[in-house]
Amino acid sequence: MSGQECQLTIEGKILDYHDRSPLAGALIQVNKQERYVQTDLNGNFQIKGLCPGVYELEVSHPECRTTFKVFRIAENLSTTILLEHHLQQLEEVQVVGTADPNKTNSGAEVVLEKKILERYASGSLGDALKEISGVSSINTGAAIVKPVIQGLYGSRVLVMNNNVRMQDMEWGEDHAPNVDLNSLDQVRLIKGSAALKYGGDAIGGVIVLENDWVPSMDSIWGSTSLSAVSNGKGGSLTTELNRSWSGGFYLKGQASYRLIGDFRAPDYILSNTGNRQLGLNFEAGNRSFEQGWSVNYSYFDATIGVLRASHIGNVDDLIRSINNRSPEVIEPFTYSINEPRQEVSHHLGKAKYYRRISGLGTWEIQYDVQRNRRFEFDVNRTQTQSDIPSIDLTLTTHSLQTDLSLDRSEKVSLDFGLLGRYQDNFADPQTGVRRLIPDYTRLELGAYGSAEWMLSDKLTADAGLRYDFSRIDALKFYRTSRWEERGYDQSFPELVVEDLGTQLLTNPVFDYNNFSAAAGIRWTPDTAWDLTLNLARSQRAPNPSELFSDGLHHSAARIELGDLRISSEVANRITATAEYKSTFWGLSLNPYLNSINNFILLEPTEVEFTIRGAFPVWSYRQTDAVLAGIDASGYFNWMPQLTSRHQFSLVKGRDMEREEPIINMPPARFTNSVVFNKTIWNNFQLELESDYVFRQNEFPEDIQVFSPEQGEEVLLQINTPPDAYHLFNLNSSVDFDLGNSQALAVSLTARNVFNTRFRDYLDRLRYFADSQGINMILNIKFTY
Repeated sequence: MSGQECQLTIEGKILDYHDRSPLAGALIQVNKQERYVQTDLNGNFQIKGLCPGVYELEVSHPECRTTFKVFRIAENLSTTILLEHHLQQLEEVQVVGTADPNKTNSGAEVVLEKKILERYASGSLGDALKEISGVSSINTGAAIVKPVIQGLYGSRVLVMNNNVRMQDMEWGEDHAPNVDLNSLDQVRLIKGSAALKYGGDAIGGVIVLENDWVPSMDSIWGSTSLSAVSNGKGGSLTTELNRSWSGGFYLKGQASYRLIGDFRAPDYILSNTGNRQLGLNFEAGNRSFEQGWSVNYSYFDATIGVLRASHIGNVDDLIRSINNRSPEVIEPFTYSINEPRQEVSHHLGKAKYYRRISGLGTWEIQYDVQRNRRFEFDVNRTQTQSDIPSIDLTLTTHSLQTDLSLDRSEKVSLDFGLLGRYQDNFADPQTGVRRLIPDYTRLELGAYGSAEWMLSDKLTADAGLRYDFSRIDALKFYRTSRWEERGYDQSFPELVVEDLGTQLLTNPVFDYNNFSAAAGIRWTPDTAWDLTLNLARSQRAPNPSELFSDGLHHSAARIELGDLRISSEVANRITATAEYKSTFWGLSLNPYLNSINNFILLEPTEVEFTIRGAFPVWSYRQTDAVLAGIDASGYFNWMPQLTSRHQFSLVKGRDMEREEPIINMPPARFTNSVVFNKTIWNNFQLELESDYVFRQNEFPEDIQVFSPEQGEEVLLQINTPPDAYHLFNLNSSVDFDLGNSQALAVSLTARNVFNTRFRDYLDRLRYFADSQGINMILNIKFTY
């Protein structure tokens, strides 16, 4: 080819994708040769002396993601190339939260990584979250664990699974999140301003469950994990496989199965406490810089035994069990799960699309559907009724949401979102038992806006507003005696649709308009200090249980009564965080104060005898409450191989109207551990942990009940907390590199090493039996 023909030129500009500002100092490499040009102060470049043909330009910049552009030229060419200058924002598009949250807002966020989650492969999400200071759990035995964040739980704590808000009847204290912990790569806990994006009713916080982003490369990889436990004589098996292509398309599949028999307290078998669980997850998608889509389907199925001794035949048996602290039923170990038990299944489907708009930001739209089915089986059924549940609920939820993130400026980012949700609950009347929760539909509409400002390199501020509308439309039968006993005949005569004599058919329709707001500021004066202050106002509409409960909640072993007069909670919260980190030591302090008007609580009021036995009656009511506390954590690096870690949490709850403590406030907890690491020994790690839980000394008074056997009123110690307890745990792990991208990780954990007898204040079955004794857990993970 003659020299005359090689006189073509490619010229153009390199601009920031968001705000179209010029990028000086960008390098352009031609056809992977040692030939470079660099942009000037205005982002201009020029490549001369090119022959006709195909050229690949590699465009890079110190603060941008490298991109490749291919051109076929037969004449001079002028072009504009856009680079992603906000790397952090790009990662947030790929998967929520992969960027360090503490660097992007003033909210308080804590992350549990995959290695911590794997330690609880045969446990639950609630168990794993207790690794975080300020998080405890409210349990129904060992298998049903709900997270409690700074004294709040249930509908006040949102669980976001793969950017979908879980709708799994979270109102029940005995309803654990329907999530397979083994399917997750990371769990984030968000407290403060950042929680507003996910819902205005996140008074306690938001738990965000995430999976790793799949890179755009030709590859296939996966892992298989086996977990075995001594207490329950079972375990779990998990396997996952990933396939990706360089064009951005990917496939992911994961499955897990768990089988555990009866748990054991230090001195006896906890009869009928086994569980079986199946989890399936599939995802496909295609991601590029400018746009992408994904579809996801997950299935969760669990059969959970409820302690047999928790279902009592008469009032005196209940009095003896609670006051004498000895289980009424102890049977030999078995894998069988009999009545009482729960059977729960949860389907979740999601489709999502995002598009990046040059000079503006990112737009996302998502649709998801969930179907939650819950059966609860009673122990007092006839032989012909044994396969018929006492509670049969089907909850179907459709959600459509859209979000727009404006990231044109590096100093200011804006987020806006709209949400629409429709929910239908069907309570099958074929159970032959009075329905605890009625048929209802719920319509929800929401809108939010938030902003974040980088005021300087050391100072960041954010603020947000949210509006949520909720309408609940129910059809419910009330016994006429109950309707009049609670004064509804005077307060809600218009709700009666049909008078059937001993029963009334009612149609409650309630609307709730809730406004929430949050603001925060973060100051990082240097690399060691991090200081934040957050103010938030949140409103939460009552859930169906708080409004309509009217009957026996079988797996909770109690009668629950809602109240139609309950209105929205209003929480005003202030929280601060002071964090110091250095090479040798670190400390984090998080004091908070939460004043909640119309706080909804559930408390024991009496004992009622039914044809299915004697059960305590727990009633919902509202009051003004104040919750105050502090979470603290720290570490010391005593030497390169030896570290100690420390956590302390304390929360106090006060009923301001009755001037008494609030029931079910977590007791103070002090956890310390010593960790030995030896990297050259195949990443060997050994950790000894001390977990001391104080006695809860602030609690409401116990109640008086009539004992037919004694012929008089006796004190039922239903509110009296158990004693303090001190547990020791041991964790060890080692990794083996097998070559060819294969690895083997082995860990051995011992929980309650000394087989200590204890009862936890927040375990709903503490009235009937001790908690779980020693448990040895072996985890083996093969990565390929």
